[in-house]
Amino acid sequence: MITSNQFRNLLSLIVATTLSVGVAIAQGTLDLKIEPDPLSLKVGETATLKITAITKDGKSIEEGMPGFFALRSSGFVPSSGLHVDSVGNVTAKIPGIYNLVSTFATEDGNFGMKYIQVEVRNNPIAKVEISNLPQQVYEGTVIPLEIHVYDELNYEVDNTDLKITTSNSKVGQLDDLNNLYANSTGTMTIAATAGSINTEITVKVVPNPVDKIELSSDVSEARTGDVIPFSVKAWDNKGKEVADANMSFAVSNAIREVAAGATAFIDENGRFVAEEPGTYTVLVSSGDRSARKTVKIVDRGITREIEMVGQGSVTSKHSSDLWVWEGVDGKDYAVTGTWGADGTAYFWNVTDPASITLVDSVKVDARTVNDVKVSEDGKVCVISREGASNRKNGIVILDVTNPSDVKEVSTFTEGLTGGVHNVYIYQNHVYALSNGQRYDIINIEDPANPVKVGKFELENAGRAIHDVWIEDGIAYSSNWNDGVVMVDVGNGIAGGSPSNPVEISRSKVAGDANHAAFPYKSKDTGKFYVIAGDEIFPLTFDPSTITIPSGYLHFMDFSDPDNPKEVARYEVPEAGSHNLWVEDDILYIGYYNGGVRVVDISGDLMGDLYKQGREIAHFLPLDPNGYIPNNAMTWGAQPHKGHIFFSDFNSGLWSVKLSPEKPEETKIDTK
Repeated sequence: MITSNQFRNLLSLIVATTLSVGVAIAQGTLDLKIEPDPLSLKVGETATLKITAITKDGKSIEEGMPGFFALRSSGFVPSSGLHVDSVGNVTAKIPGIYNLVSTFATEDGNFGMKYIQVEVRNNPIAKVEISNLPQQVYEGTVIPLEIHVYDELNYEVDNTDLKITTSNSKVGQLDDLNNLYANSTGTMTIAATAGSINTEITVKVVPNPVDKIELSSDVSEARTGDVIPFSVKAWDNKGKEVADANMSFAVSNAIREVAAGATAFIDENGRFVAEEPGTYTVLVSSGDRSARKTVKIVDRGITREIEMVGQGSVTSKHSSDLWVWEGVDGKDYAVTGTWGADGTAYFWNVTDPASITLVDSVKVDARTVNDVKVSEDGKVCVISREGASNRKNGIVILDVTNPSDVKEVSTFTEGLTGGVHNVYIYQNHVYALSNGQRYDIINIEDPANPVKVGKFELENAGRAIHDVWIEDGIAYSSNWNDGVVMVDVGNGIAGGSPSNPVEISRSKVAGDANHAAFPYKSKDTGKFYVIAGDEIFPLTFDPSTITIPSGYLHFMDFSDPDNPKEVARYEVPEAGSHNLWVEDDILYIGYYNGGVRVVDISGDLMGDLYKQGREIAHFLPLDPNGYIPNNAMTWGAQPHKGHIFFSDFNSGLWSVKLSPEKPEETKIDTK
């Protein structure tokens, strides 16, 4: 028998493992009946779920611990759209379709798990807004209308029966995509109706004063993926500039011999980028006046060979994260964790990347050592624990002054018994995730006597966190649906410190699956970005079989922290992103079944970087002796002294090397 406290921790572990790793745990020894199933709620409504646990021989069980967790319908991604408490009260927050995980565990170790679908419906519509229509437009121009519909709780509503009309079709007409064509001078009323709610705006169409347009750029030839800025000016027939001219940009694509398609894009600010080589014509118009400019796009030409150098094979269990560092003795070392196994962390000498040598290992009370980090001075290693037999979990602090003789210094579990999935070390402090809900901040100036000094946690219902990374005293946490959260933990920009973390800003990420974030400042342009990576697994994910995850990298321009903007993406078809690293404007990604990807992120960024040919190289670690033979599931990659080291879920630690960069014949400057 286990104690009630251990019992609660067991249930917490089941849910935490489901959340942080994306594992569809087996149904166990109990069948569950959930009522009501399925469940449908309006935003703001609450319902109570009832669990009935039934043994395999048909007996109902009264005594036990129920548990609940809400997930998005697309897979194992936590959702803030539902708030579920410990007794099954479900409160609808955001419209959508969700999977709700229900668990039931008994003190003798039996458990069951079941999913039910929850539909959250909109409340009655309360407001319709047309956000970008000025009261005066110029004759002959086209304006794409931006229309937003909100319910009575101010949630934006999609897929409504929205109708847009104009009172005078001679003055202005609307097409099926809500583009307004200002045909002739006069006055008209634009009406937007959703349900019983109607919004009207009176618009005056006036003569277009534009007589001449000039389109210019300093660049006439560039590579695929280079962003070319175009500037445009308009004048009337008296030579006076028309500053408020309504302009529309378009691109005439290059003619391709096979499978012609849209291969270039220009935004509303005149920034152009192409995915394919060729000659493109950029057009800008205002009414019947227009201008054009032709640009030549050549292949980016950055592809390089990548070759295997060495391997530290781990094939008897799954590997997790890695960290590579220069030891105090001047030699190079790496540490790797293990997943769903026996709590082992491996230490490797990688001074010769072609001859990776295991020099020590540490075994702790855990099933998973998910994360491993080494301090800036190379003396202290911190490893995370999940699935400890005593349910205490937490972190283990190691002395790695001599990586060939690693010594355990201390264990810290206060507030971390729910399991630690990820950690980060920054200036003698460990930032440790607690049960997927927050990060605790632990002072390790004296590694033998760690002390908790602070914590940070979002306050909204359904909150969840997966990772945290510290740069220049700012913590960048990955909070799934809540996106990237910036917190001052010593930078001073918001008066924060490790003992008083202060939130600076947060930004939603498209897809609501933010799993990892890496901040970096472009050496080429000086812009500050945060790369936010997805992690999405299907509900049927089984780590013992071949699985195809999904998700990609979102490039967020954080140059203005109060108004971050997603500007680019990197997405490998039919593969899923995981951990990442940036050095010298080169991105290194562990892309799960897509292996290691090396990507050029120099210059301005816009659009789909994969399609633009920005990938320098990729490598699939196929090991016939792997835990799952010949199955790449690359966890993360780190460049170190001219080599790329990475860990693979099925085969351990690897090192690879890029061939020398090809000399550039012509440097094209598009800044």
